[in-house]
Amino acid sequence: MTVFSSPDFDQHEQIDFVFDQESGLHAIIAVHNTYLGPALGGCRMHPYQSEQEAIRDVLRLSKGMTYKAAMAGVPLGGGKSVIIGDPRSDKSSQLFKAMGRFVDRQSGRYITAQDMGITADDLEQMATQTQYVSGVSRTGEPVQQASRNPSPATALGVFFGIEAAVRHQLKRDALEGVKVAIQGLGSVGYQLAGHLHRAGAKLWVSDINKEAEQRAAIEFGATVVSAE
Repeated sequence: MTVFSSPDFDQHEQIDFVFDQESGLHAIIAVHNTYLGPALGGCRMHPYQSEQEAIRDVLRLSKGMTYKAAMAGVPLGGGKSVIIGDPRSDKSSQLFKAMGRFVDRQSGRYITAQDMGITADDLEQMATQTQYVSGVSRTGEPVQQASRNPSPATALGVFFGIEAAVRHQLKRDALEGVKVAIQGLGSVGYQLAGHLHRAGAKLWVSDINKEAEQRAAIEFGATVVSAE
């Protein structure tokens, strides 16, 4: 399947496939739309099972960022990048510096940031090669870890979205007794579970990390189920 015939291709302005032999970097940078401004979107690292899976992810995510920026009323477009690799075993300083150099070649059309599998320290490595990185220090002073991590704000945003959906569809303000399923208990999912639990929601959770599942069961009274 080619990119242009992919069902997830939607008038994307630019798609770059990048490779660095020394570091082993295999990555894709997708710029969906820059009508409102430069394309902002995080860099994700994931052990995709195939190139087509990675292409599908970067196309969908970059398009989503276009709409997210437009709805938020910010002067930015939508982009995304994905690194094909296991964040638990394939990371290196050379890899992220190589990624930074490829981001820099976009000359500001694409600005990267933190996403799944990427830490603030990884971004700092990219930032040694490019200025087009969000969430890192610009003054030479270390950035507080809490301020570098977008997960708390993301989880809270999803929680507010659920509250709004419940008000719209169920015609009620409280989440007490509302049943919510969460697939994925990473940095965002776990904090979202905490918000929902404190609001009185009933949780069903699933994650490939069994330890995270058990923590949610103990801390939030969640029911653990399989992904299927």
